Amino acid sequence: QVQLVESGGGSVQTGGSLRLSCTASGYTPGSNICMAWFRQGSGKEREGIAGISTLGRETYAESVKGRFTISRDDVKNSWDLQMNNLKPEDTAIYYCAAADGWDLSLSPAHYIYWGQGTQVTVSP
Repeated sequence: QVQLVESGGGSVQTGGSLRLSCTASGYTPGSNICMAWFRQGSGKEREGIAGISTLGRETYAESVKGRFTISRDDVKNSWDLQMNNLKPEDTAIYYCAAADGWDLSLSPAHYIYWGQGTQVTVSP
């Protein structure tokens, strides 16, 4: 059974940085896995913000482009989200997600494995 465990959330002031990490267990070594990060602010829908394909192709939501960077380590079956120049509107619960296969997507419907979520709070 695939399980995702996140770490690295917290509170920062505007302009600060945080790094989130997600580690997957239960995957067969060498599997094709698309990895992504989502977030959900209070009263808002879940939003895909960064994804990385099996071949390392990256995609970002416009709201985070140039500030956030996704990376992956296939040896550890883990992926990180480096978040720089954080803004109050980035405050949300952040989720990592994974899907089998080659396709890269920021649609929640594409992903079947989800982490438990970690809170990120950015104060003015």
